Formats: sequence, structure tokens, C-alpha cells
Amino acid sequence: MTSRPVRIGVQLQPQHAEYRSIRRAVAEAEELGTDILFNWDHFFPLSGDPDGLHYECWTMLAAWAEQTSRVEIGALVTCNSYRNPDLLADMARTIDRIGDGRLILGIGSGWAERDYQEYGYEFGTAGSRLDDLAEALPRIEARLGRLNPPPTRKIPVLIGGGGEKKTLRLVAKHADIWHSFGDAETIARKTGILRQHCSAVGRDAAEIEVSAAVYGKPSDTGPALLAQGVTLFTVEADGPDYDLAELREWLAWRDTING
Repeated sequence: MTSRPVRIGVQLQPQHAEYRSIRRAVAEAEELGTDILFNWDHFFPLSGDPDGLHYECWTMLAAWAEQTSRVEIGALVTCNSYRNPDLLADMARTIDRIGDGRLILGIGSGWAERDYQEYGYEFGTAGSRLDDLAEALPRIEARLGRLNPPPTRKIPVLIGGGGEKKTLRLVAKHADIWHSFGDAETIARKTGILRQHCSAVGRDAAEIEVSAAVYGKPSDTGPALLAQGVTLFTVEADGPDYDLAELREWLAWRDTING
């Protein structure tokens, strides 16, 4: 168990919906007391009609920063390949300022091959994309330290992925939050590996918040994941209607756990 409070996020997947529906879902999720609103960084839908309605990630985050006042916001997760690292740092700082310090910089190495092909990025290999991410993270950190005005706070970095050799080492070196998928047994094994990477780089693994994607009722998976140190639980809501019933259940469970 961990002393961190339980937090609940929701990923409003920006597909198959008019933007006015997304805007309504953002307002409802904040009013319900959600801790973090996420979108994702893709250029086409990931389910349903592959050419259906879809919107870009970071311009949307700027709109969310203006629309909301309390909830944290971020991408789950930004594809490192799509933007120059120094530019991404500047974008993050700008949205941090717009939202008075509520941005989480979620980032990963990327995987959606169609995005790369249609937008003209080199797809490479899983290994080369992780190597690119390893090079980008120090550049992002350095640029954030040089911008004028600076961010309002140390922008939390969330790294998504469960690769045990490269990704978890990057989490140990750079992340404030680690986001992954899987059951409690999988999370337990990977957090053990993460602790080894943290030890190797001289970092206390307790500094890193553990996040997981969750599905279904909190009673089915929440307690087991919480026992393995997960404190950020993120549900999904998809267009066109963004039904937040599952989110409501997880928020009620959070309030019971946190007291």
C-alpha cells in the first residue's frame, strides 16, 4: 500500500464525436470531481470507422486549459515522434501557463503506424523509437529550464509503457508518473523491475506515482491494484456520446478509499 491518495482520471478519446460533445464531456467530468482529464495523441480513430471524426491532441489541450479551472489535463500519451522536443517543451510550458499549472506532460515512444505513414514521419522500429525518446527527454527538460517565462511549476512527466529494459529505465530516470496496463500480478512484476532501475540510477522509486488503465467496476480490480501501489486509476470514455457512468463509479470508490 502507498500513502498517496487515490486519484481518478478519464481519457476522453477524441474520436467519432463533434467537438461540442467533447466540450460537454470535459465540463461534466470536471464538475463530477475528476482528478485528471486525458485525451490521446493520434491522427485517426483507433476503433470503429478508421476514417471517422477525429481531433488533434495538443491544440485540444490548450482549449481544455481555458475551459477548465480545477482539473489537471494531459495527453495519454503524446507521441514523441510527432514534434521537435524543444517545441513540445514550449507547447507544454504555454499550456501550463494558460491553465495556471495544471498540465501533466504525458509522453511515449509511439506505435500507430498509420499516423507515421500519412503524416510523413519515419516509423523506424520499436527500439529506434525508444532511443529517440531517450534522446528527447533531456532536451525537453533542458528547454523547460530555459523558457521565459518558465512553467508555473515542475511540470509532472508521465511516461506510458511497460517495456522492461528501455521504457522502465526511462521512467526511473525521468518520470513523475508511470502509466501501464495489466492486472495486479503484471503491475507487481513490473514495479519490481522499476525499483531495480531506480536503484541503478540512484532514485527512490517511491517518488514515482503508479498509474493504470482500468475497466469495469472498481470492486473487481481496484483493491488488488491499490495493494500493488497503483494510486492513479484511469477509465476511458469514447465518442460520440461520452457516457461517464463508469467514471462516476470510480470516483465514488475513490472517495470511499480516501475518506
